[in-house]
Amino acid sequence: MRTQKCHGRVITAVAAVGCTALVLAVTGTAQAAAPRRVAPDRQVLAANDGWGAATTGTSGGAAADAAHVYTVTTWDQFKAALADGGSAPKIIRVKGTIDADGPGCDSFAVPGYDFDAYLAKYSPEAWGHSTNLDNEPDDSPEGLRRASQAQQDAYIKAYVPANTTIVGIGKDAGFKGASLQIKAVDNVIVRNLSFESPLDCFPQWDPTDTADGNWNSEYDSAVIYGATHVWMDHNTFTDGDHPDSTLPYYFGRIYEQHDGELDIVKGADYVTASWNVFADHDKTILIGNSDSASTAAVDRGHLKVTFHHNLFSNLVERAPRVRFGQVDSYNNHFVAEDGYGYSYGIGTESQLVAEHNAFTLPDTVKAGSILKKWNESTLTADDNYVNGEPTDLIAVHNAQIPAETLTAGSTWTPTLRTRIDPAQAVPRIVDCGAGAGHLR
Repeated sequence: MRTQKCHGRVITAVAAVGCTALVLAVTGTAQAAAPRRVAPDRQVLAANDGWGAATTGTSGGAAADAAHVYTVTTWDQFKAALADGGSAPKIIRVKGTIDADGPGCDSFAVPGYDFDAYLAKYSPEAWGHSTNLDNEPDDSPEGLRRASQAQQDAYIKAYVPANTTIVGIGKDAGFKGASLQIKAVDNVIVRNLSFESPLDCFPQWDPTDTADGNWNSEYDSAVIYGATHVWMDHNTFTDGDHPDSTLPYYFGRIYEQHDGELDIVKGADYVTASWNVFADHDKTILIGNSDSASTAAVDRGHLKVTFHHNLFSNLVERAPRVRFGQVDSYNNHFVAEDGYGYSYGIGTESQLVAEHNAFTLPDTVKAGSILKKWNESTLTADDNYVNGEPTDLIAVHNAQIPAETLTAGSTWTPTLRTRIDPAQAVPRIVDCGAGAGHLR
């Protein structure tokens, strides 16, 4: 026997086998070799593999001809490849780490922008907490901040067309500071990439956000906005060199420069997120971004998302927070550390099914905090294990937080699943197989 470490989790395995063999032994999914292996950039989402396989399925750019296969190593090359050929099937191979930060925050600042002047004008002592900054004129410190943020926005966002596969080559491919926009398109695959969260150079101070005010930032690492049939597979999302612990405080609040790692909003539908790592972040995944009537009109009946075999490690909250959507979350491993808030957020008209998952919690975190009730919605949470023990997440939550009683029994039953692994085996399987660099 030997000790093997996978994504920071220590497991014990037979010396003669690696993680792959261990996973196959645990799940019983070892099969005879296929007569012909499809290259990762030509692979499509398997039938029944989550909501992304519904209706027409998700094939990305698998049908691309030779003229629409690109290998890119720079941000400019990547954006050019996205733009070339419109919605014709395309494959974009990312080699190495592509820096989307550009020449740095100073290069995005418009003439006249001065952060010290911003702090002086909008400090609680000078401005108070009764009025936000939305009506500040263009030549004000807030107006200049908006203009500076717009410059960064135009640079770091990359818009993905329909029928596209983006895949990392090797074990070190990815993006630093990019915001991938999968917006109002169909049929997109993103695989084997590491994403270091964008750092918003120009967060906005909102004096009215809580009694003390808050800094609010833009830019998710990836956002699925009104898009359909999207497969996110074997990616790693982290804050990289800029975790929240390194960020300063102003006006007594953290100068928050991160938004989400993956948001799924505005009527997006048929999404499968499999074998990803979401790590070291605060507000991680948002499904449905508002309770408003206008948002409900767009989101109701949509936001069908499957999460399976993902590792959620050292997160504060939103793994995910759900509004409106039919969300199936199974065979995921959640590893909490001090500072943990919750994993599943139960929001307006959410229809969450959370089954066969494993949770590893420190002594300082109670199992009742895994679920967080934001609004009245039913859910199913069966066959989940906490620190190796079968645990009724709803019953534990209701016992520990009686002021936020949750009701069991979701309104739907998932059918789009391939293999379901035993919850007890999930930590070993997921920790060894999830994330960029583990695609086979």
